[in-house]
Amino acid sequence: MSLATVDTALTIAEAAEVTGVTTHTLRYYERDGLMLAVDRAPSGHRRYTEQDLGWIRMVTRLRATGMPIREVRAYADLVRAGDGNETERLALLRAHRDRVRAQLAEVATHLEAIEFKIAAYETQALACLGEATAV
Repeated sequence: MSLATVDTALTIAEAAEVTGVTTHTLRYYERDGLMLAVDRAPSGHRRYTEQDLGWIRMVTRLRATGMPIREVRAYADLVRAGDGNETERLALLRAHRDRVRAQLAEVATHLEAIEFKIAAYETQALACLGEATAV
């Protein structure tokens, strides 16, 4: 494991602030195998590089779009294993993308129903307003 220098890396608190996750979440990601190797300062404190921040953002996006922890861990394992498994990584990400697209289509259908109801109520409200001004 290489040691990061103070000049080139962020503390866990700084990384949390930059990425919008808590320090607890960052420790959890590392403990649960979702992080790639995070360097340590000579003091033993974590030091996050720009590459680590990019990875945290990716993990956060995968989780926010519903990818199960086990799949994020599998993806991280593939990345940690290095070159030669890009086809597996691609398959995992494509499957997730397809699930996200299906969810978006379902939400769009729900939104259409809500828009329909709003239009109906707006029409009704305008009709009532027209009756009130006619009196």
